[in-house]
Amino acid sequence: MTAALHNYHARMQRVLDHIDRHLDDDLDLDALSSVAAYSKFHFHRQFTATFGLSVHRYIQLARMKRASYRLAYGDAESVTDIAMDAGYDAPDAFARAFRQRFGQSPSSFRKSPDWEPWLAAFGPLDNARSKFMQKTFTTDDVTIRDVPTTAVAIMEHRGEPATLPTTIQRFIAWRKAAGLHPRTSPTFNVWRSERRPASPADYSVDLCVGTDQPVEPNGEAIRCGEIPGGRCAVLRVVGNTGNLEPAALYLYRDWLPASGEEARDFPIYCQRLSFVPEVPDHEATADLFLPLR
Repeated sequence: MTAALHNYHARMQRVLDHIDRHLDDDLDLDALSSVAAYSKFHFHRQFTATFGLSVHRYIQLARMKRASYRLAYGDAESVTDIAMDAGYDAPDAFARAFRQRFGQSPSSFRKSPDWEPWLAAFGPLDNARSKFMQKTFTTDDVTIRDVPTTAVAIMEHRGEPATLPTTIQRFIAWRKAAGLHPRTSPTFNVWRSERRPASPADYSVDLCVGTDQPVEPNGEAIRCGEIPGGRCAVLRVVGNTGNLEPAALYLYRDWLPASGEEARDFPIYCQRLSFVPEVPDHEATADLFLPLR
């Protein structure tokens, strides 16, 4: 029974992976049922029963999430191009669907996103993915590196996790104005609190960009600091890097006790090597660092 269930989960995982990699393609039931190796007459019912939403709804949400990231974090693409990539024949149809889901027009969201309805709208998608997109790690995935001290400019986020996207948007705008592009200036997140503290207001993370040059705050609360060098256990995560908690739990709960190592007095942090929307969600990559004595 366990082997059969594992096989079932693996087949459904293949479907989610295929959708991620082919969002711009015609994802019809024939193609997806073939990926899962299930009868097309039953596949859509199996998918809905497994994930709590239909295949069509899942694909809609995945495309809309990609579109919303492009609107909020990029300014090079037109709303028309984003609408077409989301599967809509015309910008007005996309605008109606976007407003119905988020309570804002695409252009208004681009200027000033309201993240609370955005988070609520993608709850079903995130819940569906969390069932079968969990990563498993082994000791072979962890390396120990001696990392150099890195000078960084820091924008602090202090407050509820739901407001973090607004801080990220401000951070992106600031670093663009400062000329600190991700391709030339590394990006780090340093977690100062649990992902889900007892009081959401206590959530704390530093958004950092590597630079040893003087920085202009330009109206933002920016301070200079450093990420100290030393030995670190490093775990690379590819895909779904918006939630690195499973990787952090593996390092703390499984790898560290078995390794004989001791954690150093500096928080766990990550370096983001590639980002959504510059790359698809399944290609986003981050290295997670656990400082060691």
